[in-house]
Amino acid sequence: MTKVLITGITGFAGGHLAAHLLAHSNAEVHGIALDTGYGLDFLDSPVSMVIADLQDPQVVDDVLTAVSPDHIYHLAAQANVPAAWRDPWGTFQNNVRPELNILQVITRQQMTTRLLVVASNEVYGVVPPESLPVSEDAPLRPNNPYGVSKVAQDLLAFQYHLSHGVDVIRVRAFNHLGPRQSPQFVAASFARQIAEAEADMRQPVIYVGNLQAQRDFTDVVDVVCAYAQLMERGNAGMAYNVGSGQARSVRDLLDTLLAMSPLPLRVEQDDARTRPTDCPVVVADITRLEAATGWKPTIPFEESLRRVLAYWRQVTLQPGYAPAHEQKTL
Repeated sequence: MTKVLITGITGFAGGHLAAHLLAHSNAEVHGIALDTGYGLDFLDSPVSMVIADLQDPQVVDDVLTAVSPDHIYHLAAQANVPAAWRDPWGTFQNNVRPELNILQVITRQQMTTRLLVVASNEVYGVVPPESLPVSEDAPLRPNNPYGVSKVAQDLLAFQYHLSHGVDVIRVRAFNHLGPRQSPQFVAASFARQIAEAEADMRQPVIYVGNLQAQRDFTDVVDVVCAYAQLMERGNAGMAYNVGSGQARSVRDLLDTLLAMSPLPLRVEQDDARTRPTDCPVVVADITRLEAATGWKPTIPFEESLRRVLAYWRQVTLQPGYAPAHEQKTL
């Protein structure tokens, strides 16, 4: 049986990855997270989990020694771009130090663990139209603090592969969506506002930021499937884009969700939801991923959004639910 450790297991992607591994592999799943996050009550089987801070080198040493994992999926991170603008150093430290601690323990203990490190499409920054879809060979030109932290994670993993032979896979994940995603992200934000309006908890107004931006959206279930396949078949040291290979506008996303609601909803622009810098179009070249694993996205965009809206409709019906204050962080 393969021993697996997922960092950030109570986060959005972490929980979905745990569910995928329990359902589709003979894995003994362990997890570590900074807090309880979304919890793991939705899993069909229990997992061993530790709540601790990966920025503490001794914590990382203790966990890796106790679990002795064959595979580590390193998903733990501060993943919100606007939050990174507000606290650049906190984001950098939160995203880089835990990975460095993991790499140092693997190296010091001479572990044969395979490590999958999740970076982001934000490492590419603004890509010229003639260079789209963007491949893994494109220059790394991040234009926000979060992207800088992800470049550091990506290159730190590569450096330890080159200098110490660590068996590492580098993932550059593009936008993903699905149930249990934070409303700080665009699909969840729109779906939550719609669900609250349907439940008569707010005015029938949806507040939006930049609707012209085009993003590469993939269902989180497909994303974590790609992670698992890369863990099994990816080439050590290599970087892989994980995305759908198709760009869709935020306007398209919004219109698709609005069409799923019986309410007449008004849309209002909220300038506080725009970023200081933004990329007009983001779309992944997934040729390398497909060649290595045969992976392709399977869940249609519309079905992903239907699942997101269904989740928020269910959440708003829970006893004690109250609409949160507007989070103008898209």
